[in-house]
Amino acid sequence: MSDSDVVIRVEGLGKKYALHHETSERYTALRDVVARQARAVGRLLNPFTLAGQLRKAQRQAAEASEEEFWALKDVSFEIRRGERVGIIGRNGAGKSTLLKILSRITEPTTGRVEIRGRVASLLEVGTGFHPELTGRENIYLNGAILGMTRREIRSKFDEIVDFAEVEKFLDTPVKRYSSGMYVRLAFAVAAHLEPEILVVDEVLAVGDASFQKKCLGKMEDVAEREGRTVLLVSHQMNAVRALANTAICLASGRLAESGSVDRVISVYLDAQATQGLDSFPASLDSDCVEISSIGMVPSSGNVDYSDSPMLSMFVTAKTGSARSARIIASVLDSQGHKLFSVAHHLTDDARRVRRLTLELPRKLFKDGSYQISVAAGIPGQTVLVPETVIARFCVSGCTSGSLFCDSSWPGLVLPSCSWLVS
Repeated sequence: MSDSDVVIRVEGLGKKYALHHETSERYTALRDVVARQARAVGRLLNPFTLAGQLRKAQRQAAEASEEEFWALKDVSFEIRRGERVGIIGRNGAGKSTLLKILSRITEPTTGRVEIRGRVASLLEVGTGFHPELTGRENIYLNGAILGMTRREIRSKFDEIVDFAEVEKFLDTPVKRYSSGMYVRLAFAVAAHLEPEILVVDEVLAVGDASFQKKCLGKMEDVAEREGRTVLLVSHQMNAVRALANTAICLASGRLAESGSVDRVISVYLDAQATQGLDSFPASLDSDCVEISSIGMVPSSGNVDYSDSPMLSMFVTAKTGSARSARIIASVLDSQGHKLFSVAHHLTDDARRVRRLTLELPRKLFKDGSYQISVAAGIPGQTVLVPETVIARFCVSGCTSGSLFCDSSWPGLVLPSCSWLVS
């Protein structure tokens, strides 16, 4: 590809914020200044000195409580026309800050960004919408912001309404929309008004599963058939793998890896695993269910092929309806592929608090790193605790070259099966 195919060029990008910390003494009182000045009676009689000392003390206290924080530091990459780029990283890695800079919402502190083409962004619920305007009016407003004429917007209007499925509420102020309706309309507007670059943050997680699938299909069409560029931030590795053909991984505000999707996801998950169990939440809490005291046995997370890794937790049903909930644990490989899921129904007794221990099969997992996610919900009704990765374990002991157990064999798992010979 030629240099003219580059639609986004980022060079040495950095974004600095000033963090202000509250100190135990929030201000310097006049009596403190007077006490210090009492050692010099002559200066004490000068009111300008007192005022000056007070201002100086307040300024020093403010400076002492201020800390520099670099949300992004020395980030450089290029994105070409028609690429579908997945942007991944832990919370606080700088993903949203990067998108805000690319969307021209905030200015970088250092470095430069070159963007060729119109950018449509969907960074959070309600982005670009005026709450007092109706859905119809906001469609035209967003189109005008993107530089489209009224005729161009009108030609896409029916497609937007049909995709968003909000025809009944088109003339209702969007402040009365649910979060799901808001996102459906916002995505439909961003995807159909023909921007050269479409930027989508994790906001799609607000929608239901069918809507997310619909959005991924639309973004794929936008990139493949129409040659437009798509940037997607997501914590769902399967969504990134399904949509993106390249990926970027950020870590602590810096570019950790870029390139093929599989390699970038592998680097990200390996980094997660090497950070140990402390990087995972110790508890998951909602209005209905609390999952706490989460731990692996063995606690190191290092398991021999012949041993059984175990996951333990306490589950508290805070409401009566939650006692009919289902706890689902899933095992994922290092690439984020879900190997299998198991469920436990809390309807086995009426206890409010119970301890659950999940014993995973021995002689099943190949050498490598695995993660366990947990979710809770009432079947067919609602999600009480969204799926969250809460632990990891590493398996070793499958000797390379063994006649019976070799991790180099194809497949995601390596079960020990019995052969009957007759």
